[in-house]
Amino acid sequence: MTAPLDDEVADLRRANAELQRRLNEALAERDESLQRETATTEVLRVINSSPGDLTPVFEAMLEKATRLCEASFGIMNTYDGKHFRAGAAHHVPAALVEWSERNPVQFGPGTGPARIVGGENLVHTVDLTATEAYQRGDPSRRALVDLGGARSHLIAALRKDGALLGTIGVYRQEVQPFSDKQVALLENFAAQAVIAMENARLITETREALEQQTATAEVLQVINSSPGDLMPVFDAMLDRAMRLCGAAFGELAIIEGGQPRTVTTRGVPAAFAKFRSRYRASPLPGSITARVFAGEPVIHTIDAADSDLYREGEPHRRAMVDLGGARTSLAVTLMKDRDVLGAIHVYRQEVRPFTEKQIALLQNFAAQAVIAMENARLLNEIRQRQAELRVTFDNMVDGVAMFDGELRLAAWNRNFQELFDLADDFLAERRGFDEHVRYLTERGEFGETTPRPKSVA
Repeated sequence: MTAPLDDEVADLRRANAELQRRLNEALAERDESLQRETATTEVLRVINSSPGDLTPVFEAMLEKATRLCEASFGIMNTYDGKHFRAGAAHHVPAALVEWSERNPVQFGPGTGPARIVGGENLVHTVDLTATEAYQRGDPSRRALVDLGGARSHLIAALRKDGALLGTIGVYRQEVQPFSDKQVALLENFAAQAVIAMENARLITETREALEQQTATAEVLQVINSSPGDLMPVFDAMLDRAMRLCGAAFGELAIIEGGQPRTVTTRGVPAAFAKFRSRYRASPLPGSITARVFAGEPVIHTIDAADSDLYREGEPHRRAMVDLGGARTSLAVTLMKDRDVLGAIHVYRQEVRPFTEKQIALLQNFAAQAVIAMENARLLNEIRQRQAELRVTFDNMVDGVAMFDGELRLAAWNRNFQELFDLADDFLAERRGFDEHVRYLTERGEFGETTPRPKSVA
């Protein structure tokens, strides 16, 4: 009787152990699921609290991806269509960080980023030292393994509508493949990163559009409030153009007597400004000034130091780079019909091309400058003709007055005022013809009579 009982007890113990194992697995899976949901919620909270700012989003996302995937460190990169740029890093070994700062980011064939660029959405490498890229001595793969200690890695692509926006990768310092759940988790973080990047792009575009509209409205307001006075217009225009284009310094010049004259500047380095004040040589062919005079609408110089004019030692280009620190510049010509009126020129002190939107913005300011200059010209002509008419009026022997289409006093000469002995205040109110007749009648200018209202057809 003892043996069967012992067998039953053993079976119960095995069943209990199996039940406990399954319970532990269920609890572990529940905890993992809870951790994943908590991490996702926390990342979404960071996204909502940092609209347009991707740095805290990337940092929070990478920290959680590294921890939940049981990795030693993590790296996020963004991609602009040509180059990868650092987006965030978490617990990356110092030796690898130092190497990355001293060497350009280049990924040879077979490396994770290169495979992502080639169209793969997920790269899972169990042993990096066993890869062809490591064995042939690819610099980035060697640095990742030898300096960063990485052995296993998992990289997911950040894509929107097929376009590559970046990568998120986690690295282990031991040979240990990532589980299916960890792969799915990293892909989920990649999807969240794409959403965050798209939100940031839309917010940035909206903010930039609003800033541009505001700047345009402000310049138009200055134009309206300063009729005929171009300096406040040019100052406001250059100030906003520099700010919205992210430029270090700038200038606005107009053509007078066939020569350019700088009318306003912002932030020009003192050494470059001093050189400019003394430099009188004619612009050489191919220079920015020569191209402006030729009527070229937009002159976008990506790297002023990487140009024939700089290498050949052209004085103005040398001063622009060596004294002004300028590297990337953008000049937009002010033109009316085919006449060159001047140019707006903004400079950056680093090699960073201006965007299409920034170029369009500067072109818009250039168009506004041309309108302001034309308005000022027409206003000055009107004022000159008014002055000439005033001289003519004042030298007439007879008293002369002019009434507009609504029969209100528009102009008069001194003889008219003196003839009827009219006060300055009375004339300044620009009264109607009827009011003048009534006023003169009441004063007895037409004898003893009572004026009668009369409508004028």
